[in-house]
Amino acid sequence: MSIVQQQARDLATFVTASPSPYHAVAEAVRRLSAAGFTEQAEDAPWDTTPGGRYLVRDGTVLAWRQSSSPAPLRIFAAHTDSPGFKVKPHPDTGRAGWRQAGVEVYGGALWNSWLDRDLGLAGRLALYDGTVVPVRVDRPLLRIPQLAIHLDRSVNQGLTLDAQRHLLPIWGLGDTADGDLLAFVSGIAGVDAGEVAAHDLFVHDLTPPATLGRDDELLAAARLDNLASVHAGITAVIEAAGRDLGTTPVFVGFDHEEIGSGTATGAAGPLLETVLTQLAGGFDARRPVFARSRCLSVDVTHAAHPNYLERHDPDHLGVPNGGPSLKVNAVQRYATDAPGAAAWQRACRVTGTPTQVFVSNNTVPCGTTVGPIMATRLGIRTVDVGIPVLSMHSARELCGVDDPGHLATAATEFLGDPR
Repeated sequence: MSIVQQQARDLATFVTASPSPYHAVAEAVRRLSAAGFTEQAEDAPWDTTPGGRYLVRDGTVLAWRQSSSPAPLRIFAAHTDSPGFKVKPHPDTGRAGWRQAGVEVYGGALWNSWLDRDLGLAGRLALYDGTVVPVRVDRPLLRIPQLAIHLDRSVNQGLTLDAQRHLLPIWGLGDTADGDLLAFVSGIAGVDAGEVAAHDLFVHDLTPPATLGRDDELLAAARLDNLASVHAGITAVIEAAGRDLGTTPVFVGFDHEEIGSGTATGAAGPLLETVLTQLAGGFDARRPVFARSRCLSVDVTHAAHPNYLERHDPDHLGVPNGGPSLKVNAVQRYATDAPGAAAWQRACRVTGTPTQVFVSNNTVPCGTTVGPIMATRLGIRTVDVGIPVLSMHSARELCGVDDPGHLATAATEFLGDPR
């Protein structure tokens, strides 16, 4: 098995372990701890001893190598959250003898991709005593049923879903009053339901990752957007932290990118700036360090869809297993500029990593990433890249098996490049 195939298999393991942002952070911490990183508590004095550190707040995790003196920062930024459905505070509902769960749409999910799937729940319970308990239900519990074609003969000419009425999962039969979903979840977590003050619970697809295609050249999995990038970033920062090449490698996996990043633990919040200021030697010392620093904003991009090629720019078609794409946009929906692009291209040349370029069709405006937010907030040169995927924001996405490994390889070089 090649290194890139091993990386794809390890990504599948990471995705399976990470059904919510909080579980993704826990799995990242497990891997960082195994590599010798130690925790820097946010409310504790800053540990200046050289070595690997990590800091966690809720669904956001940062990791870095603490150096004996400030060095140019090389930052890998991704996000831990994915589009889907979040359970409402009072979830118990239903009608006509069905027990149902009230959910809200989280981010720009492709709603129809969640229909008729076996679904679990994962997230955290906050208790009255201040304790936060992780929980995951990994057996088929919920399902969002489609309407039979006999009851909507025009469905294949256009499916219309109402988020309030049509996306309520069923989770059993019986009177709504007898269907206490939170009591059920609390029992799974091993806590008294009466002590649960609040919760953050997300619906997740239970289908395991799988390779497909004649030569197993493709990887299908939930939450590739953006756990593929988180996994590559953790891999890269662990590897780069073992090299002392005159840089300070940093990884950050933000929460809340899919809903705009405007939160305390999102890219628009202060958490990363606080950590980078410490690494630069304090506020008064950070200006020259930031000026010599670079950031790699890493989020998946669109692979060319063979059934909808007219939606893509014909001269910038992303191909699975063609390597990560450099993401370019004239109005800075991606933060890439020429010097940043050159730094990425250099990392790919040094490592022999294939790379390609993504530019959106002029008639199909692109989305955005944490890159422009970070560049604006910090003034650090930022370049956007990502592996190509099909079915972005679906319950299940598709990428090339080689690309996650290519991304980790080039990112490791980027984090250690002092030029």
